Amino acid sequence: MTAIQNLNETLQRKWAEAEFAFEMPIQTQLIPHMLDGSDIVAESPTGTGKTLAYVLPLLQLVDPSKKQTQALIMVPSQELGMQIVEVLREWASGTGVSVAQLIGGANINRQIEGLKKKPNIVVGTPGRLQELVKVKKLKMHEIKTIVLDEGDQLLSREHRTTVKGLIDATVERQLVVTSATITEEIELVAERMMKEPIRIHVSAEEVPAKGEVIHSFVKTETRDKTELLRRLSHFKGMRGLAFVNSLDQLLMKDYKLSYRDAPIASLHSEMKKEERKKALDDFKNGKVSILIATDVAARGLDISGLTHVIHVDVPHSIEQYLHRSGRTGRAGKDGEVLTLLTYNDEKTYKKWTKELPSKPVQKIWYRGELIEGSSKTIDKKGK
Repeated sequence: MTAIQNLNETLQRKWAEAEFAFEMPIQTQLIPHMLDGSDIVAESPTGTGKTLAYVLPLLQLVDPSKKQTQALIMVPSQELGMQIVEVLREWASGTGVSVAQLIGGANINRQIEGLKKKPNIVVGTPGRLQELVKVKKLKMHEIKTIVLDEGDQLLSREHRTTVKGLIDATVERQLVVTSATITEEIELVAERMMKEPIRIHVSAEEVPAKGEVIHSFVKTETRDKTELLRRLSHFKGMRGLAFVNSLDQLLMKDYKLSYRDAPIASLHSEMKKEERKKALDDFKNGKVSILIATDVAARGLDISGLTHVIHVDVPHSIEQYLHRSGRTGRAGKDGEVLTLLTYNDEKTYKKWTKELPSKPVQKIWYRGELIEGSSKTIDKKGK
């Protein structure tokens, strides 16, 4: 019996209509335990179906005929919150289950009005949730299921007190913590709030059908990176997520690229909610071909069909390199991880890539295309 067969007919029909090739391991393991009310700590790599693994059982656990908020999904960032609300609304259509978004940066009065309608499921960031509880607009005692998505961030020292305060305000509840990485410390913190939690760990090796991913680099000067990004944005079929290490660099590149009308959008912490939504929508609709982001702004973003991950700057750690790179080559599709490499970063890059299954490929810009080879290749072609 598959995990999906535990769900009601409406959700099973929606699953069939979505035409997924198979259940992901996290879905197979998480759905039954969530439906039986267990507390859970679940770890599974980015892009392996975690969101649906908890969204589907949540939609079954809440009772749409009861006009009260029965489930809460807590998230560390506005982008992730918006994304989850989108997924929830898509799968909740036709079920009668209502959903509300309670994220920071949005109009609190509108959210208070929305809470008067007693949505069954709410998605929120810790600070905003705390504000709404303080003004007695969000009633935590009615909530029966709490999901902490990106649990390692929510239970880190930065958010821990707020998150714990919100959880403690509930009476009898099920607590589910999901993340791509769960440290021993986070697991201990989670377990203190739980009753005999089920521990689920899905490794990258267990995730089926990962496409072939090429790791490549093009040597460049720091001052030429913005122009190289502009050229890459005009590649046919390009759907790239480009990472920079600092907000200042991102803002500078964004300004220069906007001036040149490049089909590139940026995502950063200083943007308004509407601006962020527009950037994501433009990327999803193909109006822009590259989305530039910092690691913080891209955290939790689940964008399907990425052809490229572009390291505009070499990451600070091997974990960061692998985490960024893991966003392409998903669900059986091929992808490329391209690094814009300066002379100063060559040593660090070699260190981060020495454990890869295959050696990174050098590429050069030649007649409007990136081709395999070095400057010697140009000399040969010139002759």
